Amino acid sequence: MRNYRELKVWEKAHQLTLKIYQVTSSFPKEEMYGLTSQIRRASSSIPANIAEGCGRDSDAQFINFLQIASGSASELDYHLLLAHDLKFINDSDYTTLANDLTEIRKMLTAFIRRFRPAR
Repeated sequence: MRNYRELKVWEKAHQLTLKIYQVTSSFPKEEMYGLTSQIRRASSSIPANIAEGCGRDSDAQFINFLQIASGSASELDYHLLLAHDLKFINDSDYTTLANDLTEIRKMLTAFIRRFRPAR
């Protein structure tokens, strides 16, 4: 069992989620159960799946949850683009969030490769 709080990728994903909640708080109220909810769920799914994977017994299970986190990161990437194109997120915030997300996605990919058994 790993301690997820010691993982840099989890910390970065957690910090991104906090930023996401802050940015989405200014979204239109009619998006509360739409795009706001989707963005928040995709964002929080990343560190949540990293944490859940750390609680599993095998590297294979850990990798599976890292892959789910990576899928959530891809989903979030699209939702951020949509929110930006709809003018819900300004250029500066979008660039910061997108750059943070890209770094997290790279870290997840490296982690998955590290724990995947050699073929």
